[in-house]
Amino acid sequence: MNSIDAILPFLKESRRIIVTTHPNPDADALGSSLAMFHFLRGRGHDVTVVTPTDYPDFLKWMPGNDNVVIYDQCKEKCHQWVAECDIIFCLDFSMLDRLKELGEHVRNTSAKKAVIDHHLDPEDFADFEMLDTKASATAELIFDFILKMEGREEITTEIANCIYAGILTDTGGFKHPSTTAKVHRIVADLIDMGAAANFVNREIYDTNSVNRLRFLGYALLEKLVVRQDLKIAYFVISAKDFERFGLKTGDTEGLVNYALSIKDIVMATVIIEREEEVRLSFRSVGNYAVNLFANDHFEGGGHKNASGGVSHEALEPTISRFESLIDSFKDKYYIKQS
Repeated sequence: MNSIDAILPFLKESRRIIVTTHPNPDADALGSSLAMFHFLRGRGHDVTVVTPTDYPDFLKWMPGNDNVVIYDQCKEKCHQWVAECDIIFCLDFSMLDRLKELGEHVRNTSAKKAVIDHHLDPEDFADFEMLDTKASATAELIFDFILKMEGREEITTEIANCIYAGILTDTGGFKHPSTTAKVHRIVADLIDMGAAANFVNREIYDTNSVNRLRFLGYALLEKLVVRQDLKIAYFVISAKDFERFGLKTGDTEGLVNYALSIKDIVMATVIIEREEEVRLSFRSVGNYAVNLFANDHFEGGGHKNASGGVSHEALEPTISRFESLIDSFKDKYYIKQS
């Protein structure tokens, strides 16, 4: 596998390019993809952004959103594009099974593959890579990639807003330990380049539906379980809750952070019942490694303090298994710094 620098000569002539990211893309995944879309299209490439699934309405303000193709909605056309393209950029993920059905088509195509990501444990499938687990967001790496391409002067307001959105959300509003001095310098640069910080913040955080706000109140009052003895808090959201409040994709986004905000809590979880599986979202503080917990027990992974997982059992057995595991969480998943 080559460093991302080796792709630069390959991009000196016009190419057919697909940019893709993980299912249920968040602001970092979509912002990175659309920033890359605008940058490469500005260089004269034929670029298509393909996401495996749809994403929340509060991200659809992003410039270029109308150009995004949802794989679930036109699979055969996407298969054709993957087979015929010259290069595929895989952003904010580094294991092809994250793409589910689309992943096998990406694996089997003769197109060059480039990965830009900041998650742990990458799969060795790409021709070019730009991996940095210390980066605050994939959007930070997209900024670095553009600079490698000597494209600083090509960063438009649209690109700046997309990158800013990715960094803003993946740093938890600049609260996470990954918020380095470099991150603040990049953000200052982005604002100078036209990023509208107030606009992006409002679009992401202040465009709630009435149903979502009512659900939030219900979840905090009725669904929050706090185990002060274990310093763990969690929510369980059932399919009936989704139906009762008419929830849409993204309406549970950020719920886990309310549990983590409780004083002395070191690990928070949201357990969500969906049609095909039960999904779990984990957050932690300090040296408590939820990525290891997710990997050991729920087919998951991610960052040390932010990860996800899945259960193929029904909701109640999943809850029982989770509750049986958290007794040992503080002892087993506290990772001492060397």
